[in-house]
Order: sequence, then structure tokens, then C-alpha cells
Amino acid sequence: MPMNAALQGIADGGHATHAHTGAWVAGVLRARISAGQLPPGTKLSEQKLSEALGVSRNTLREAFTVLAGESVVQRIPNRGVYVAAPGAEDVREIYRVRRLIEPAAVLWGEKTEGTLDRLDAIIAGAREALAAGSIPGMADANQELHKTLVSLSGSASLDELMEKVLAEMRLVFHAMATTPDFHSHYVERNAALVDQIRSGQREEAAAELRRYLDAAEQELLAHIGAIPA
Repeated sequence: MPMNAALQGIADGGHATHAHTGAWVAGVLRARISAGQLPPGTKLSEQKLSEALGVSRNTLREAFTVLAGESVVQRIPNRGVYVAAPGAEDVREIYRVRRLIEPAAVLWGEKTEGTLDRLDAIIAGAREALAAGSIPGMADANQELHKTLVSLSGSASLDELMEKVLAEMRLVFHAMATTPDFHSHYVERNAALVDQIRSGQREEAAAELRRYLDAAEQELLAHIGAIPA
């Protein structure tokens, strides 16, 4: 998707007077990357972004510094700032974080009926995407499911951390865009995981989630050539 299209509506809804900060801009861009609207390699034009967001270039540069520290964007001297393409060590770091926070949220988080219904709806959407052969649909559902699992923790700080992780994950998924089986065989694993959580099998669900994340990490590393297939 061209950056101009990705920026459509980026400033909808108005801003609080205190919102024009580097952290706020970083959050907006991170959310767009997490949603798959700014793929790896996209050049982030200072002029276009500052105009779309109504912020100064200095504020935008503050946001780029934040996102560069998260490995979501990459500064290339004399060329500009680009959405990053994660490498093998980035993938390993993503999964180190995910293995700690996701099973913990499943094991000890607050299980509400509303959250369970949300998880059921995500699974239904993933199955529809699978039936339609929609790789983006399956990827979207997977992202939303894992975000919702972390929300069981009730922690705004962990939700924010997971948003950062999912932004990087979305960049990793672009490497798998021509590999539908990567997404398809996790649809029913996700469904089984939700069934375990709903039935109160938290320890089993947490253990299965760790195995699941281990398998996904190995598959991704093999696909990018970091380990033998």
C-alpha cells in the first residue's frame, strides 16, 4: 500500500491539545504498521507525515527515534527513514517477549465473558479467512487474538508492550506473505487454545501456548534461512 493511501484518515477524530508529542506520533505510526498499512521498506516522508499529522518535523523526528529504538523503523544515512524488515535476531527477541507475557496473561489474567466472546468472534473470522484463502485475513485475526490474550492481564503497560511487539510481528508476516500454510495451520490451534481458556484449563492453555510460540518461531527462522528448514 502506498504511503499516501496508508495516511488516509490518519488524523481523523481530532487530537487532544497535548497529543502532538513524539510519543503520540510514534503510537500512530506503530498502529499503522501493526495493521499492515505500512509494509517493510516503506519510506516515511517527513514532509507528508508532518502535514498529515499536523506536527512539526522535530516532533516527527522524536517519533522516529522512539520507533528506531524499537526496531520498527530504520534510519539509512543520506536516504531517510524506512519501515524496517526484521532479521533473525529481531524474530528471536520478539518471541522471547511473547513467551513471557502471553502465557502469563492466559494463566493469571482475568477471564471475562466479554473477552471470551471477543476471542470466539476472532476465531470465527479466522475460519472465514481460511475458507476464503485470505492470508491477510488470517494474519489480521492472529494479531488480534494474541493482542486480546495479553489484554486478559488488565495491564495498560503490557498492552502497550504488546502493541510494539505486534508492530514488529506484522513486519515479520510480510516475509511469509507467499506462505499461506504458515497462517492456515494456526487457525485451529488458536481455536483449541480459546476452548481451553473458556473451559478453565489455564495451565494446559499456557503450556500449549509456549509450545505454539516455539513452533512459530522455528518456522519463521527456517523461512528466512536463519536455521535449517
